[in-house]
This record gives sequence, structure tokens and C-alpha cells, in this order.
Amino acid sequence: MRKLLYLIIALNIPLFSIAQNAAKVDQEKLLDFYQAQRYMEAADYLKSVYNDDTEVPKEISQLAYTNMMAGNLPLAEKYYLKLYNYQPNNLPVLFNLANISHRRGDDAKAKSYYLEIIKIDSTNFNVYKQLADMVASSSSPEKISYLKKANAIQPIHPDVAFDLSFSLNLINQKDSAYTVIQTALAADTSNMTLLKAKMPICIALLKIDETIQTGNQLMTFGDSSNFVLNNLGKAYFIKKDYPKALALFKIIEKLQQQNEATLYYTAVCYRELKDYPNSIEYMNLAIKESISPYTSKYYKTLGEVYEVNSMIQKANDSYLRSLSFENDGSVFYNLGLINDFKTAHKNTAVKYYKLYLASKPDPVKYKEVIDYIKLRIANLKDTK
Repeated sequence: MRKLLYLIIALNIPLFSIAQNAAKVDQEKLLDFYQAQRYMEAADYLKSVYNDDTEVPKEISQLAYTNMMAGNLPLAEKYYLKLYNYQPNNLPVLFNLANISHRRGDDAKAKSYYLEIIKIDSTNFNVYKQLADMVASSSSPEKISYLKKANAIQPIHPDVAFDLSFSLNLINQKDSAYTVIQTALAADTSNMTLLKAKMPICIALLKIDETIQTGNQLMTFGDSSNFVLNNLGKAYFIKKDYPKALALFKIIEKLQQQNEATLYYTAVCYRELKDYPNSIEYMNLAIKESISPYTSKYYKTLGEVYEVNSMIQKANDSYLRSLSFENDGSVFYNLGLINDFKTAHKNTAVKYYKLYLASKPDPVKYKEVIDYIKLRIANLKDTK
């Protein structure tokens, strides 16, 4: 273990051509701190030995590394920048500066350091991988460019192959995506991550039998996740094997992981099997799943905006649209007020007031509103 720690320390101390005398450090004590992962104490110890303004590269390197491991990133960056001024082309220093910038949320700065590394070493796999990871959009040309360069250097690296194949599939370069994933799988035929990535690509290329074979292989390995069941179900659906497809989509439902798409496929499977009542039920569920639970609230808010702008008919229409979706009954109150005071449709106002009361609003929270509505209904009846 101590030999390994010595090696780690040595690798994190850049070699400088300038020979300088360093302060005396108790290496055994320092190693004990490292071995116990007590990096903060190690940093404090080094600070007690070295001068704060030391210009000795070896001392600066130790302070930088130890503070980085202790999580004191601003101080670690300060020391690494000192080293950077000595040797701007030092790869470990550039890597650590990039890492610190990324951990501090400054990806623009991290990217600038990685690009400096590429100028020095254009075949550095890790840099291209890190650059790709910093681009959020999987379909971004920049991300794909970095992934392609990383994949060209290490074509069997599973993480890069997965990300690149996924991105290529997104931009409809399906054949290229298939080639990338197959190359990586040739080196690791039972890699479950790569096998899962392969399924939607095969579906896109209509390699349905291969999709089914891959899905069954994954299930043999013990992976019966929603992703595998969903893609396997789609494959059987495309093959028009509706009983098998339906069985898989029903498993997803039992796992309570259904969504709009799986409910739609379930509905169509029932239709093809001439089970029309279930087809209708699941198509309605798919429609409901596709609608935001906030749609009613959006239309209600839109109605309120129209109302304060004296666009009464549009306000009324928006409130009515809100009723087409789930609502908490409050929109009945808005419709009652509009018909009562803005359009003078008193009978209609009473109807909506009563519907609001029938929706059973919280009697404590909405006591004043409920009392007002009851009084208003009574007054409107008296004026008839």
C-alpha cells in the first residue's frame, strides 16, 4: 500500500528542471495522512512546513494536490495556477485545473484547459471523453464530434460506444450507430449496457429478429427492466405478434411503469386481437396520460388574464376549456362570477355557483367564498 501511495504522490508532482531546495517534510507522517484519507490534516501539515508564498515547484505541487483531495478547490486552483505559470504545457497540471474548474461548475474554463491539452496531445482519449460529457445535448454536433474522436482512439470503450451510438441514432445515422455498438460488443459480447443500447438501434433499422434475440439475451442475464420490456414489446408489435407484445406491456403496467406510449401499444394490441372494450379503455388511458395534469390550471389562468383585460368571451371560453380537463372545482366559481356580473346571465351564474358547492371545496379554507356563494344564490333567487 505504501509503495502505491509513493507512486501516486510521485505522479502528482510534476518534474521541473529548476533545482531548488525544498523544506523538510516527514514523508512517513504525510503518507499516514494520505493512507487514512485525512487530506485536510495533510494540507494543514504541509502549510505548517512550507512558506505560504513558496516558489518551490515540488512544494507547490504537494500543496495543490493535497488541497484538491481535501476539497479546498479554490486554494488548490491557486497552487496549480502557480505551477501552470512555470510549465503551461504540463499535462497533469492542465488536467487538474480542468478537473477543478469542472467541479466548481465552470465548464467553460474546464473546456479551455482540455483544449490546451489537445494542442499538446491530440490523441488523448480522456480529454475527448470529458469534452463530450460537458455537452448536454446528445444530438449536438459538438458532442458527436468529440465522441467520434474518442471512439476512433478506443473503439471498444463501452461508455463512449454507448453515448456515440445513442447520439447517432438520434440524428438518424442508424447504420453508423449500429456499427459503433457492434464493434464494442465484439470485444465484450455480454456487456449489458451495450446490449441495451443495441435494441432501439435494431428497431430503427427494422432488425426485428435481432432485437428480440438481444432482448431475450438480456432477460436471460436477469435484466427485465422497463427499457428491455418496452423495446422487446415494440419488436413483437412490429412483427405483429400481438399476444407476446401485449404480455410484455402488461408486465410493465404491473410494475406501475406504464406511460403514454406503452398504454397506446396496449390499446392497439387489444384492437388487433379484437378485444375492443379493452382497446377503448387503454386508448382513453393513453390520451389521459398524454395530457399535462396542469392543463386545466393553465386554461383557468388564461381565462383570468382575459377577464382582467375585459376580454370576457375569451375568458368564458378558456374557463369552459378548463372544464374539459381535471379541475378542482374552482373554475365553476370563476364562471359563476362572469355570468353573474359580466354578462348578466343570472340563471347560468346560479348553475355554476351550485356546481362549485357540489365540488365540495374545503369548508375551512374556503369558508368566506362558500358563505358568499350561498348568499349570492339566495339573492339571485329573490330577484326573480
